[in-house]
Amino acid sequence: MLTSKQRSKLKALAANLAPIGQIGKEGIGENMLRSFSDCLEKRELIKVAVLENADGDPQELGRELASHLGAECVIVIGRKAVLYRRSQRKDVEHIYF
Repeated sequence: MLTSKQRSKLKALAANLAPIGQIGKEGIGENMLRSFSDCLEKRELIKVAVLENADGDPQELGRELASHLGAECVIVIGRKAVLYRRSQRKDVEHIYF
């Protein structure tokens, strides 16, 4: 669980990120989960867009995606969800709080 200070730092870091993928009308699929998981291992912090035609609320979809990935849903603003998961890789520049 993230503290409010950690969440604030992650929100600031995510402000300049471009979305790496999107959730559409097909919902959350296995290939999408693999792709996002790989990105989290390389970056630790990602932004995902939820399209207008997606079934469900962006808040719910962001939390659901985070739970499937074992990540934290930092924030959902509009139709963008920001996810964080600490990488297990040694060659990644980790985000320190």
